[in-house]
Amino acid sequence: MTGFRRGVRLGIDVGKARIGVARSDPDGMLATPVETVPRASGDPIARIIALAGEHGAVELVVGLPLNLRGEETLSTIDAKEFAGALAAASDTPVRMVDERLSTVSANSALRDAGRSQRSSRSIVDQVAAVVLLQHAIDTEKSTGRSPGLPVPPSQEPA
Repeated sequence: MTGFRRGVRLGIDVGKARIGVARSDPDGMLATPVETVPRASGDPIARIIALAGEHGAVELVVGLPLNLRGEETLSTIDAKEFAGALAAASDTPVRMVDERLSTVSANSALRDAGRSQRSSRSIVDQVAAVVLLQHAIDTEKSTGRSPGLPVPPSQEPA
């Protein structure tokens, strides 16, 4: 595991209605689902910061939803604004990692497990967060470099 920074990471899949959260173990062996945070009710930034504290996270990995050509979309802008607000509110470093196809992979895995799209709605965001976090961990282990890009704190509201 040359170059792997030990510690729990949270993976965050930002959606319009819900935010999926996953966590890794300290050695980065496995990402597992944690919670689906509603976007509209309450303060999702505060909830994610609370989860980071509960799990002792050393890093927050936010998915960067690009289209298949690697171009930004409205979802990309939304995720960047959310990541910036999270970085501004948290002492935990925030990174953005390409998450192309994480939701597609999550839906496929749930379908393969015999779950309908309707019955999976409440957990698909968590599974997408698992997929993006596992990809980030595997990338760091194989390259020895931190995945994605660091997010500087912004003063933009989420």
